[in-house]
Amino acid sequence: MEKRKKEPRLETRTGCDVRMDVKFVPESGRWHTFYFSDEHNHDLLDTQFSFMLPAHRKMSEADIMQMMNILKSGISTLQIFGLLASQAGGYEFVGYGPRDMYNEIARQRRQIPGDAARVLKKLEDMRLKDPQLYFKACHDSRGLLRNLFWSDGISQLDYQLFGDVIAFDATYKKNKYSCPLVIFSGVNHHNQTIVFAAVLIADETTDTYIWLLRQLMFAMRGKTPTSIITDGAMAIRNTVRDVFSEVRHRLCAWHLIRNATSNVGNPSFTSKFRKIMLGDYEIPVFKRKFFAGFRTTLRCEGLHSVVGRYMGSRYDLTSFVEHFQRCVAHMRFKEFNADYEFTRGVPVMQTCIELLERYAAELYTHEIFLFFRPFLSRAGSMRVLNIDNTDDCIKYTVCKHGRPNFMWTVDFRQEEMIFMCTCLRMESFGIPCEHIVKVLVDRDICEIPRSLVLDRWTKKVKSAFNDPSGFTRDAVVISCQSALVEFSKQFAAVAAKVPERYEETRDLIMGLYSSYKAADEGTNQPQSGVAKSSNLYVNQSGVGSRQPSRKKRQRCSVCQMEGHKKTTCPWQKDIDNNVIEDEANGSDDGDVYPKPTAELDSDN
Repeated sequence: MEKRKKEPRLETRTGCDVRMDVKFVPESGRWHTFYFSDEHNHDLLDTQFSFMLPAHRKMSEADIMQMMNILKSGISTLQIFGLLASQAGGYEFVGYGPRDMYNEIARQRRQIPGDAARVLKKLEDMRLKDPQLYFKACHDSRGLLRNLFWSDGISQLDYQLFGDVIAFDATYKKNKYSCPLVIFSGVNHHNQTIVFAAVLIADETTDTYIWLLRQLMFAMRGKTPTSIITDGAMAIRNTVRDVFSEVRHRLCAWHLIRNATSNVGNPSFTSKFRKIMLGDYEIPVFKRKFFAGFRTTLRCEGLHSVVGRYMGSRYDLTSFVEHFQRCVAHMRFKEFNADYEFTRGVPVMQTCIELLERYAAELYTHEIFLFFRPFLSRAGSMRVLNIDNTDDCIKYTVCKHGRPNFMWTVDFRQEEMIFMCTCLRMESFGIPCEHIVKVLVDRDICEIPRSLVLDRWTKKVKSAFNDPSGFTRDAVVISCQSALVEFSKQFAAVAAKVPERYEETRDLIMGLYSSYKAADEGTNQPQSGVAKSSNLYVNQSGVGSRQPSRKKRQRCSVCQMEGHKKTTCPWQKDIDNNVIEDEANGSDDGDVYPKPTAELDSDN
């Protein structure tokens, strides 16, 4: 090829005449060599390179499992190869190369043909570990996958607690098909972003958004949110209006501020726009600024930034779902870490309203308390201008010290202990404002009334849903697996020093592995002869233990003679057909000697 850019592979074919021919002889039931030639016309490979020959390179099941598990965490294949080499004691002891790892990864992905079929199989496997996981696929008339919705059990529990306000937006080019990814997100009790569900969609039409919103409602058992925050896409606006006609729909502040900044080249204007849009103002003051009233929280774009660190445009659907769930797991770890932080102690009191501050510190999570404490501080600069007693409530007129033009009205209903302020921060965020705090101080109330406490911001909001141990089943399994790997390393370092120890350890581990695997697969009898007996090293008397001799473990299972295996037994053709049939079906017919060597050397 004249225009070849890549250097051709080395020539390895030399026309060597070395050959061995074998044929099967029906009379003896054995294979016979009838021609052999070892006349080479080239130099033989040095023995130090023999492990690099294709026939000698093979990954064990354990290495494949470890590689695929580590691959899910985003570590590159070359880095995984370095880790496996370190565990083996050097690159020369691994027994295969990076190219074999790439080929094995491709083979694992080819086991289920078709990317859509693989991702559905992946979600099915996830549901075995998480029975509450819900996923739904939508196909077109040709049977091609168009939309894919999924939400795991933890996300559904989070939605029941924190699904009063949700935000969703579409992000692009995070997978090889450039399909938009729609993420339904919210805020937990630590004011952290959490994920309720994710959807891969083929387009952003109104019909598509109607489908995914209905899937969300089905997955969340019909619970509708109180408010929805989205961008200004017309398809989303129409969909929310049709599906959630009673839900308050607001535009995302980030999109509004970005549009104002990009379309108005006046920094002073955009600064005031942002301040008024997110600030607390009475209606007369607000009207003088000539802006419509918006108040919302930026979540979607920040979440997309986090997702982007775990995603790549090279990922197929299966890899995309795996890495997305890894991103969600990282977010949940941050929540777990925040839960740990508020159990370590109580913040140092810093305001003059210590009783209210201490009560809030014990009630709210750490992040929400830090958000609330400035209101306590600002309450000290407030003063009560007027108190008006009516039949059903008491009206407090509150202003800033020295600024009587900035006024707020707090309605207090004493019988129900209900407070309402015209700033509406309690209604919009769920935390008492400094104006209400001023009234609490004025009435010498030392605890935050129950009507001013939203459970979603408290420390105990998830106590009813948590496992007593505080850990999920997956976390326990992963922890146990890591512990066993560490124990195995220490065990292997000692056992490998002595050949007898190595053989005993190998047989014992393979026996346990075959036994457990057969139990998991529901097989009545394990495949490996080592695993037949649970008391492999126990005497017939049941007292004490001994190591079986190497000679006995090599006894033929057909003729019970030593020195060969059943596959090379000369008496095999003379054994009764029923016995041979029983052997093929896995019956040992009284063979009391385990035969690990025969099993390990076979193709199975």
